Amino acid sequence: MPEPVLLVLDADPPPRLGALTGRVRVRHTDGAGLADALPRADVLLVWDFTSDAVRAAWPGGGPRPAWVHTASAGVDRLLCPELVDGDTVVTNARGIFEQPMAEYVAGLVLAFAKDLPGTLELQGRRRWRHRETARVAGSRAVVLGAGPVGRAITRLLMALGVEVALVGRTARRTIHGAGDLDRLAARADWVICAAPLTPRTRGMFDSRFFGLMQPSAVFVNVGRGPMVVEHDLVDALRRRWIAGAALDVFEREPLGPDDPLWDAPGLIVSPHMSGDVAGWRDRLGEQFVAMYERWAAGDPLPNVVDKRLGYIPGTDQDA
Repeated sequence: MPEPVLLVLDADPPPRLGALTGRVRVRHTDGAGLADALPRADVLLVWDFTSDAVRAAWPGGGPRPAWVHTASAGVDRLLCPELVDGDTVVTNARGIFEQPMAEYVAGLVLAFAKDLPGTLELQGRRRWRHRETARVAGSRAVVLGAGPVGRAITRLLMALGVEVALVGRTARRTIHGAGDLDRLAARADWVICAAPLTPRTRGMFDSRFFGLMQPSAVFVNVGRGPMVVEHDLVDALRRRWIAGAALDVFEREPLGPDDPLWDAPGLIVSPHMSGDVAGWRDRLGEQFVAMYERWAAGDPLPNVVDKRLGYIPGTDQDA
């Protein structure tokens, strides 16, 4: 029986798959060659999770891989009607990014509360200016997205003494439903988005929403860029409807040098790095190897995404 073919949509540096030597034929491709290579693959590893190539190439003719794994939490760049309607199993990298992202969000909350951007700016100007800063303990946060990332953020903020309201698609026990978001955001000091991109969440943070927030509040997005109407956020910051914001994800990445977001007052811009800590690529590779061993043995795969929902059932990631 021939060895299965593992097709890797490459990014630099490539994944370390030496543990699979002798058990699978590994083929590498870029986005341009993906359509031609798909019919000959049994498994597709989307290592370049910033690419839209899968969504573009999948509708072509010929057989398709039985399993697609993306080295990311979100699957919105993969899904197209042909992939959703087919038998291919889609899995994601749940378990890798949650705690690093929670630490990143906690760092942003502390930075804003203690005005670290202002301190660094004054230091650069050699200005000695004493200020008073805000307390984190006792402040209020709303976290949108009740999946693993949102829950990790909630735990860490609560450890800092923040009162956190976690919002998911539907209300249950300690989780608020989506219908409570406006009411909670209107009294929150921190509004944090950690939800996936779905038709329900696209463009949901707009002028109407920013107008609900307190003038002293801060907005943070580590979910997906298209959830935010970026020009509305810039306008809200310029009008001082809110005190500040931090974006780690954007409508288009990388952010262009002339984008108005760079100059928006009170905005921290980071290049989609909230979950990327030292060794993260190795952990992604190790996760995939372990999952491949289960697949080759005929065992059920973990992290199976409901393609119609766009997330893993039971995690309530959708807002």
